[in-house]
Amino acid sequence: MKAIVAVDKNWGIGYENKLLTSIPSDMKFFRETTMGHVVVMGRKTLESFPNGLPLAKRTNIVLTRDPNYQVKGAVVVHSQEELLEELKKYEGEEIFAIGGGSVYESMLPYCKTIFVTKIEYAYQADTYFPNLDKLPEWEMTEEGEEQTCFDIEFRFTKYERKS
Repeated sequence: MKAIVAVDKNWGIGYENKLLTSIPSDMKFFRETTMGHVVVMGRKTLESFPNGLPLAKRTNIVLTRDPNYQVKGAVVVHSQEELLEELKKYEGEEIFAIGGGSVYESMLPYCKTIFVTKIEYAYQADTYFPNLDKLPEWEMTEEGEEQTCFDIEFRFTKYERKS
């Protein structure tokens, strides 16, 4: 399993159920990386998308505690156990955890690769991704050139779990 996330300087990922910022090339990278694959997200992440609709051309799996929650075009699961059972159906396929905070946290032990867009700015955030630089089992294996979008500096990085 993989994860894909954009973080600020403090590993913040969101504030009041919204992304901290929107960088077109990061959105493009997300789209190109996850297209045609399985994406796992929490209910709030799904509801933060345009019109609250699942992502096109991907298998969307939504984790929620609400037993009555349903959404057209997505598989809904209600616990970590149910999610892991559902993911067995997609063995051999690329699976991406795409947020939010609690989904990242619960799926991190199953991830081998994480694509992190690192934004060189500290935003006001209320949701964070674990700081991979401080976790001994993770190492940055790729670091792209610094890029700028308006006045925001960022770079694409890739972390891999040490074997």
